Amino acid sequence: MAKKKIKAIIKLYCPAGQANPAPPVGPALGQHGLKIMDFCKAFNEKTKGKEGLVLPVVITAYEDKSFTFIIKSPPGAVLLKQAANIAKASGVAGREKAGAVTKEEIKEIAKTKLKDLNTQNLEGAMKTVEGTARSMGIAVVETQEEKQKILAEVQAKVAAEEKAPAPAAKAPAEESKKKEDKDAKPK
Repeated sequence: MAKKKIKAIIKLYCPAGQANPAPPVGPALGQHGLKIMDFCKAFNEKTKGKEGLVLPVVITAYEDKSFTFIIKSPPGAVLLKQAANIAKASGVAGREKAGAVTKEEIKEIAKTKLKDLNTQNLEGAMKTVEGTARSMGIAVVETQEEKQKILAEVQAKVAAEEKAPAPAAKAPAEESKKKEDKDAKPK
């Protein structure tokens, strides 16, 4: 059988088991004339049991409007947030901790990501995942007790921020007065 001619390679992030014709899937596949529902059904079938993860998928579109796809491992950041039980990473990673993960959790994430990383040994993969964790403000600790301690500190800080009153905003009258002063100045 002759090789099919590749028309395009499409890279998307889709929630596992929840691909549907809505953006980003529909427009990305539709512009290449692919059957969107066929992809959605096949993707959802292959990703059953991984719900809650956003998975990268590489779709190869052929000239005859057929396609194949490869599902990659979830992004390291998603796996780290899941392991640390946090919703979002720290905005200032070097100064503020968002959570913590143990070395054992790092090892499990590295095993999951190993086939998609640019290293073949587990130690190198662990260092890559640890670097991602640091850039997200997630501390890498040795024991579960240390993780719980950091988690308690983070939760206490969040609770304190919620109780503290928000800084008062400038009164609208002051802002409009400044605006009038600017308009009144001769140019």
